[in-house]
Amino acid sequence: MNTRFAQILSAALHPLLMPTLIFATLFYIAPEAIQNLELFNSTSRVGMMSLKMGLLLLIFLQTFVLPVFCIYALYRFKFISDLKMETLADRRVPYLVSVAIYTFVAVFFTFNLRQFPEVSLILTSIAFSISAVAFISLYWKISAHAVGISGTVGALLGIAIKLALASLFYPVLVAILIAGFLMSARLHLNAHTPAQIIAGTILGLVVSLSVVIFFI
Repeated sequence: MNTRFAQILSAALHPLLMPTLIFATLFYIAPEAIQNLELFNSTSRVGMMSLKMGLLLLIFLQTFVLPVFCIYALYRFKFISDLKMETLADRRVPYLVSVAIYTFVAVFFTFNLRQFPEVSLILTSIAFSISAVAFISLYWKISAHAVGISGTVGALLGIAIKLALASLFYPVLVAILIAGFLMSARLHLNAHTPAQIIAGTILGLVVSLSVVIFFI
């Protein structure tokens, strides 16, 4: 694999982008997976946007823009030495900040958007995965990229199976293919060992599949 391509793939598929990717897929390819979504989408708007677009933008701002801004602030104030966060020392504080943000987001959706329980549950599973990554990263460098992309695969696959949604067949296949490329990219860049990739994959799949199968 070309090093430049591996770097671009790692940046484009950053773990913090996975919630946006999951919900963009569900909202626009399999909206029937989200209870009441089409009903409220046809009757409600967020400014000039449809409800679906408004929700997706809110998720993007809360789960990507806000954590990225906080991580950049940590870098500017010298709490971390490198934005790539390749060492355990650089990962610990940003991960704890991300845990706090994602926990807040999960609680916010749980109590303020009760008409969409599936969204709250998926966000809660993501918050739990990030918490697990943050804890493990106190001692060992597990692959957050593997956790993120495998969690995405697990969420989409679990929903497709449980709700028998044929519309998610191709998105799941594409997600699996992308996961393979991304993990290969992380290995090519020597960002992680095979063990760290495998551990991340197992963590992401187990958490996302468990939440979908048992709670949605």
